[in-house]
Amino acid sequence: MPTNDYSSSPSAGPEITLSGPDITDLEIEAVVRVLRSGRLSIGPMQEAFEALVSEAAGCDHGVAVSSGTCGLHLALLALGIGPGDEVITTPFSFVASANAILYVGATPKFVDICPRSLNMDPEKVERAIGPRTKAILAVEALGNPTHMDRYAAIAAKHEIHLVEDCCEALGTSYNGRKCGSFGRVGVFGFYPNKQITTGEGGMIVTDDPHLADMCRSLRNQGRPMPADPATTTAGATGLGVWLAHERLGYNYRLSEIACALGVAQMRRLDRIIDARRRVAVEYLNRLMDIPGIILPTIESGTSMSWFVFTVRLERGYTSEERDRVIQGLRNHDVGCAPYFPCIHLMPEYVRRFGYERGSFPIAESVSDRTIALPFHNHLTERDIDMVAQTLSLMLTRENLARG
Repeated sequence: MPTNDYSSSPSAGPEITLSGPDITDLEIEAVVRVLRSGRLSIGPMQEAFEALVSEAAGCDHGVAVSSGTCGLHLALLALGIGPGDEVITTPFSFVASANAILYVGATPKFVDICPRSLNMDPEKVERAIGPRTKAILAVEALGNPTHMDRYAAIAAKHEIHLVEDCCEALGTSYNGRKCGSFGRVGVFGFYPNKQITTGEGGMIVTDDPHLADMCRSLRNQGRPMPADPATTTAGATGLGVWLAHERLGYNYRLSEIACALGVAQMRRLDRIIDARRRVAVEYLNRLMDIPGIILPTIESGTSMSWFVFTVRLERGYTSEERDRVIQGLRNHDVGCAPYFPCIHLMPEYVRRFGYERGSFPIAESVSDRTIALPFHNHLTERDIDMVAQTLSLMLTRENLARG
């Protein structure tokens, strides 16, 4: 989920940055080895990265792509979703989840969220299914996997596809099942604020070999598989011709440089996630006694890898008050952001579909009152104390201003 306020080092930008990747010498050395190898695309690092991520997701196949957004686009295309089709999804997400539906000419059909999990209300999902519904695109909002099993059951009951947008949930599991494995296809993202990063990048995961092969072809200009010039005889015909293109495809490949970075990150995944959990626990301990805020709700059976750490102001606070709290935090060198503005109220969606405020009141209420706090592995206990103290101060100021 891209933001405008991340840094690879806590010393750049605000004193306490909103996010930042966990990069070590292992990653730097892996990238340098690829640069020296002369093989910068479609090579062994891609295969290794795909294997590591698919294994982490409990899936048979991985297809590396240049972003999570590209992964969602190709997943929908490979499933045959297009003009005239509807895809049920959430208005409380990063805009890419809905944009991917528009890319294939289909229509996003939003349903409101559960105020506890911040994911789609499963009952509303089922009620929204109609004759044009071809898929549910379910997002693990802020990395929370709650209800994924119910979405899978609903999709199976109605014989439609479940596409799992797990871009924020790598390394999370729910009731013993790994995120990425709930849907017919899952998609991870590796932007620098994610659990692991490749700079830009994404991964499609699935158990379906035909779906995986279609995504591999689509990411590589529609070339047949295998599309490796090392296995292709000059002038050969049929499958494997390097410059043959049997369908409309895209340049959505992920470079060997990025894949090498991903391989190094995946080899440290457990340590990275442990560090993020440490930060989350320290936040929970320091914020639990501050009045006026709602902390993240994690259901039993969930093992969170923690994408971000958000708090929500209690009901009664307005979006203007939330924005003043955010500005106050920033004025005190604490990076923070609203997470997420509702998709249906963004100008493109208002123009296309005529949405207005009140269309999805729970998502709107949550969106108006949610703040993402600094969250990354560079944070120290002193940093977290400063964030908690500053947040408490800003809330006290707002309460005093109310009289």
